[in-house]
Amino acid sequence: MNTTETNRQIAIDFYRRYDAGDIDGALALMADDATFWIAGQPGSTASAGLQTKAQIADIFRRMDGALTGPLRMTVKHTVAEGDHVAVEAESRGELKNGRVYSQQYHALFTLRGGRITAVREYMDTRHVQEVWYSR
Repeated sequence: MNTTETNRQIAIDFYRRYDAGDIDGALALMADDATFWIAGQPGSTASAGLQTKAQIADIFRRMDGALTGPLRMTVKHTVAEGDHVAVEAESRGELKNGRVYSQQYHALFTLRGGRITAVREYMDTRHVQEVWYSR
């Protein structure tokens, strides 16, 4: 398998592990110095902006703790070229407070040496605010 196809499979595996509730497994695919940028103005929500691997791990674990089960992730499409993989995905999960998080994403993964070094994730930021942060 060539590097581009390997990178595509790593990006898909990131979502498969997350879908299975294996947050640690998803994080293991990331380099120690990886970054994860989430759409939105920094400060608009606790998750918007550039996050370190440790910060995104904390966000993932807090989300997991607020859900009744794993956040179900489905990869719809991918496009890969060299060290970059674009992924269109969707998620669905029920929060313990009864709200439903149903999101669509477009994420750009950068990989080097078989590890994810950066992710830029775009989604409906209003839905994030309404489901996760509104009282």
